[in-house]
Amino acid sequence: MPRTADHDQRRAQIADAVTDLIASGGLAAVTVARTADRAGISVGLVQHYFPAKDDMLLHAFERVGAAVAARVADVIAGGVRHERSIADVLAAALAEYLPLDGRRRAEFRVTRTFAGRALENPRLAEVDARTAATMRAEIARAVTNGFECGEVDPAADPALAAARLAAATEGLATALYRDPGERDRALAVLRAEIDAVFTGECRQYTG
Repeated sequence: MPRTADHDQRRAQIADAVTDLIASGGLAAVTVARTADRAGISVGLVQHYFPAKDDMLLHAFERVGAAVAARVADVIAGGVRHERSIADVLAAALAEYLPLDGRRRAEFRVTRTFAGRALENPRLAEVDARTAATMRAEIARAVTNGFECGEVDPAADPALAAARLAAATEGLATALYRDPGERDRALAVLRAEIDAVFTGECRQYTG
């Protein structure tokens, strides 16, 4: 009997093939036959794991989300280790959502494709909304941590600040995808938005 690890590997293999196809040709490029060819497996095996196109798209979206989350976790761990301010760590973390290189451009196209498909599919829409809510909650937690160390004014509203920063990140990602030459400007705008919320210095590192 195949092991769970084998199933996970196959699903990841298919999801990566879907991501590659979307990155190069959009959702229209994703067919069972093309996915199978890109993954190097049979059409029947693709259909065994993912009976519908939306199932493949959902798993690709979840895999991209997991990859971004892992990188963000590394950014946070490195920030704590090097005693960086919460604002600096948040800037680096949110930059992982921007299409700053080939890998992140491919991820962005998958997430945008998923969001477009979610307009017509309630199941996908629920996942899309939950993912966005999770991102806002994580930003709000950073803002709350900023209260404790002195980087954020206690009068600030964490939920409002999180909504602002999440919207700015999403908008900048779209603009940067359209024009990769705007990289430096996008990062500068993101930093300006963060600095408008994190206006103080962290007492933890200033003694």
